[in-house]
Amino acid sequence: ISPGLLRIFDRLADTPAEIVTEVGETLRPTPVGIALTGHASQREGPDRSIGYRWFTDPSARAPYPPDEQEVLSRVYASGLRELVAVRGPESRAAHLADLLLARSDDFRRLWATHEVGVRPPEIKRFVHPEVGALELSCQTLLDPDQSHRLLVYTADPGSESHHKLRLLAVLGTQTLA
Repeated sequence: ISPGLLRIFDRLADTPAEIVTEVGETLRPTPVGIALTGHASQREGPDRSIGYRWFTDPSARAPYPPDEQEVLSRVYASGLRELVAVRGPESRAAHLADLLLARSDDFRRLWATHEVGVRPPEIKRFVHPEVGALELSCQTLLDPDQSHRLLVYTADPGSESHHKLRLLAVLGTQTLA
């Protein structure tokens, strides 16, 4: 991770944020990011990629409303197809695609459509087990030299989601009994 990206990241301690690779591997999450979506950076192998987990582990979809899961499936499949086209058949992206083609009927169905360019919804909706529904904007800062992305999730000031994010920042990774 570049020093500049880390300096920006280090100032986001009270905000859900994460630095990810181009194949969706979380390299570093903030504590509030962990509280929002879990600690993906502790996973190993292909499970480090959200796109891989999305199609192989049903629990990866739990933070997202069911009515948005199909479009997110299309986003992940489309994004991986774009990466394979750019990086080539020997790339990590191609390796993930091969693994998913072997393991997931849902991924195979979407891969067969040859869809590219599908973008995530402007507002990302989450369902958190402690604070409930959240509507967040996601800003992405790209480091083109390393193909890393800093994802920062924010809520409209004064909104219900804003108040819930503040609560999540206090709760951190604690679980309520």
